Amino acid sequence: MRLSIVIVNYNVCSFLEQCLRSIQRSEGVDYRQDLEVWVVDNASSDDSVAMVKSGFPWVRRIENKENVGFAKANNQAIALSGGDYVLLLNPDTVLEENTLSVCLAFMDAHPEAGGLGVRMLDGNGRFLPESKRGLPTPETAFYKMTGLARLFPRSPRFARYYMGHLDEGRTWEVDVLSGAFMMMPKRVLDKIGYLDETYFMYGEDIDLSYRITLGGYRNYYLPEARIIHYKGESTKKGSLNYVRVFYKAMEIFVGRYFTGTLGGVYAVLLKGAIWFRASFSFCKRLLRRSFLPLWDLVWAYVFLLGLSYGWGYVAFGNWHYYGEVYRHYILWVYAAVLVAGGLTVGAYRNPVRFRKTMAGYGIGLLLLFGFFALAGPQWQFSRFMLVAGSAGCALTAWGWRYVWHGLWPDWWVLGNGRSRRYLLAGRPSEMEAGGRWLEEKGVAADHIGRMVWPMTEAQLRDRIRIDRISEVVFCSPDVPFSDMVRWMEACRSAGAEYSSFSATGGKVAGQKI
Repeated sequence: MRLSIVIVNYNVCSFLEQCLRSIQRSEGVDYRQDLEVWVVDNASSDDSVAMVKSGFPWVRRIENKENVGFAKANNQAIALSGGDYVLLLNPDTVLEENTLSVCLAFMDAHPEAGGLGVRMLDGNGRFLPESKRGLPTPETAFYKMTGLARLFPRSPRFARYYMGHLDEGRTWEVDVLSGAFMMMPKRVLDKIGYLDETYFMYGEDIDLSYRITLGGYRNYYLPEARIIHYKGESTKKGSLNYVRVFYKAMEIFVGRYFTGTLGGVYAVLLKGAIWFRASFSFCKRLLRRSFLPLWDLVWAYVFLLGLSYGWGYVAFGNWHYYGEVYRHYILWVYAAVLVAGGLTVGAYRNPVRFRKTMAGYGIGLLLLFGFFALAGPQWQFSRFMLVAGSAGCALTAWGWRYVWHGLWPDWWVLGNGRSRRYLLAGRPSEMEAGGRWLEEKGVAADHIGRMVWPMTEAQLRDRIRIDRISEVVFCSPDVPFSDMVRWMEACRSAGAEYSSFSATGGKVAGQKI
């Protein structure tokens, strides 16, 4: 047996199906004779096990009754594997047709190789920097945790965690490989040991890569072999939980391989970095949530102030017709009540919607009218300022939302799922299933277009622009890898999102409906 592929699955049925299909399409190796594929299911509650049983009977299964963790699940299959090489593979990956044959040829030609990683692309066809990584020494880990690696992505010093100074298009010897795709000779694993089950997440591949080099072998990054790694949606790398889990993994790693004074310095640096990142994450989240209402508050006051000067001059011939108390205090109350109206209807939640924004300002206007109608004559100011000011604030506020969306599209998304336009691309029978799935999710039939595969990139870009497509959903599970990458790039260049559809589990990747 040439190769044993080990896939640990937990509730990602659609991703797993696409991954197994890509293994079936592999060229240069026969998935029935040259490969054995192990799927270790960690007590999934979706249809993963049933899908593998019915759709891929040649796959060997281990069905755990509980989630035993990533490392232990991999070790279960490695211990039973009979291949000359073992490939640890994530279920949210898609292999290029020649990936396995290219990697096996490289390993055969390099007996000193203990581990091999490949060029990984994300769900939009962009290169993933974790395809090649450096050893997380105290200095390297500190630069990553403090964000310096991101600020200087090509620096040999600051960006060593992702080895940003190394050309991603060339083969390199590297320190650390990604557990999403990690090919190793079985004899090496038998010598150095399997995955360390002490790690919860993010540390197993680092530890294993380091033990490979300590065992006298080399880790290689091979760009000629490519995969798509959708990169799990479950982990948000800016979250406090990610920072905590990453720190815990690094703490285990340093405790094992860095001792004495160096280990103590490493621990201090990591603790400083964790607090820095946690504070940064908190401030970023606070800014993201508070920026829009605070901006609306300030802008509403500025707009109303300008309107008071203009209307005072036009209607009464006096720029200062409205007194200082009105301009300096009452207008702030107007602005605050208008923003409060938006908060009551969720106008500041993503996606930011025109209807909710207008409703929020409408509620604010009604609250102001109600208050000033019940208040004494001394509080009953200009009704024109209330009506015209609220309407002007509402419309200009929506204009500002377009500005902020253009500057920070990941922070504020405009519109909603029902107004998004979808283009199904694939074979007719598969597009019909995708269309029914979208309609069941509430997408109007006239917002779902169709385009029969195969198509060129130019045709796809033209269709996206002409029909103002928000997202292209590809419905052909057996399309060539090269076509998938070209489509990703076409979607990105035309400003549309990309996802794929599986009849067994709905959309594999893309924005949720």
